[in-house]
Amino acid sequence: MTKKINIWFFLSLFISVFVCIPILTVFSSFFESTSNYYEILKDTFLIEYILNSLTLLFSVLILTFLIGTGTACLVSFYKFPFSNFFKWALILSFAVPPYIYAYSLTAFFDNYGTAFTILTNLFGEGDYNRSIPKFNGMLGATLSMTFSLFAYVYILSRASFLYQSQNLIDLGKNLGFSKFKSFYNIILPAARPAIVAGLSLVAMETLAEFGAVDFFSINTLTTGIYNSWIAFDDLAFANRIASFLLLFIFSLFIIENLSRKKAKYHFNIKGGFKQKEKIKLYGSKSFFAFIFCFSIFFISFLFPLSQMLYWTIKFPENLLDLQILTLFLNTLYLALLSSLVLIMFSLISNYGNRVTNNKILNILSTLSISGYAIPGVILAVAFITFIAWFDDTIIKSLGLLSVKKIFIGSILGLVLVYFIRFYSLAFNGIKSGYEKINIAVDESAYLLGYSKRKTFIDIHVPFLRNSLLFIIILISLEIIRELPITLILRPFNFETFATTAYISASEDLLEAAAVPSLFLILIASIFIIIASKYILRETND
Repeated sequence: MTKKINIWFFLSLFISVFVCIPILTVFSSFFESTSNYYEILKDTFLIEYILNSLTLLFSVLILTFLIGTGTACLVSFYKFPFSNFFKWALILSFAVPPYIYAYSLTAFFDNYGTAFTILTNLFGEGDYNRSIPKFNGMLGATLSMTFSLFAYVYILSRASFLYQSQNLIDLGKNLGFSKFKSFYNIILPAARPAIVAGLSLVAMETLAEFGAVDFFSINTLTTGIYNSWIAFDDLAFANRIASFLLLFIFSLFIIENLSRKKAKYHFNIKGGFKQKEKIKLYGSKSFFAFIFCFSIFFISFLFPLSQMLYWTIKFPENLLDLQILTLFLNTLYLALLSSLVLIMFSLISNYGNRVTNNKILNILSTLSISGYAIPGVILAVAFITFIAWFDDTIIKSLGLLSVKKIFIGSILGLVLVYFIRFYSLAFNGIKSGYEKINIAVDESAYLLGYSKRKTFIDIHVPFLRNSLLFIIILISLEIIRELPITLILRPFNFETFATTAYISASEDLLEAAAVPSLFLILIASIFIIIASKYILRETND
């Protein structure tokens, strides 16, 4: 029995250590010597990189908080026309990555763009370009990220609002609070953990975003990392910038945790949980609630979708020139292969933690799931750095053939970095499922003569089946949208919808970027609609 326990322990330990490697690589490279590019950047653009990153971060956080909590409040507490439709339709903004939203924004409002065409068709020839607003630079990037990422706050806020007791609302009434005061003083503070979790995800995605900021030519820490490696071939300095970015991300979590101190966010109310009743809105209130939710849905999803569809129809040659089937198969292949690998090893890791209950393993597991906080550019650079070091120091000293070609510029390398990036999604998803399996179930299985392997395969895996399906959908959705990792580590001539759209847009061929962008949005939308069955599960509908 001891031997079997050791096997699960060492498997889990190996997985956790492997996922921790990029974090250790980034910080271990901090003191390495860099090229002259460091001195040049330090005296010129480094402060600009930091200020731009901070400006973008706080602008997006404020807007996503307002939009996410506002829409979540409306669909959770009120009934109005199409409120049941909006509760899942607002999630579709996930299908539009920030870089594709950026293409749509420019395509519509740019000189002689779609807005110009519409005005010309309606009112005849005129100098409309002077009147059409321009959304470039920081403003364009902020809007692109806000309308692509607010759903993180919306989903988690809505879940918190949904399961808050009616007793809290009654408490506000008994204290003589207005509806706004009850929301501000009671309901919103009770939802703080969920809102902060959503904003944390938004913060990580904003700091990690590469496609949108690169498209709008904004110098941020992420573009600095990419340029250090691509333009100046300076991996050491790329890792140095990456370490600053990681420290900043981790600092945000520490500050938020300290700010909460010993605050409690649960209520022990006598009488238990009381299901809340949605308030039906009438007249102007109903109209404005509908207009607000519809506006957000239109701006975040219908607008970019219609823009890409318009250009696909207007320039059909781009559709004919593109190898749609190949791009579709490549995208789906990466998504499904990576999802299955993540599921398999996350199951093993979780079960190893369960049967060994080792403190060191628990600490390593906690550290390993921080990979989601690491931007894709950093992970790709850290992976290349580690493989180069491993090849030069260990492989060559043993007289073996170089392994760089096996891991860099290959499907294997891509899957490994996807594994590190999205390991936390799989691990936490399976962990939450495991928490519903009482340890007594395992003990009963052992008494019946089941081995640990048989208990894992015959009892745990079937019980977790629905959770596993949901996790596969979430991971596939993330990989379909992922750009920097795929862009840097993909094999030669291996393209996905994301990389094809980026390459076309970077060459100022936005019309050509429309077709792969459209297909990416459609595929992602299908995954989201399937996932919404799990995300929007509630008891009062």
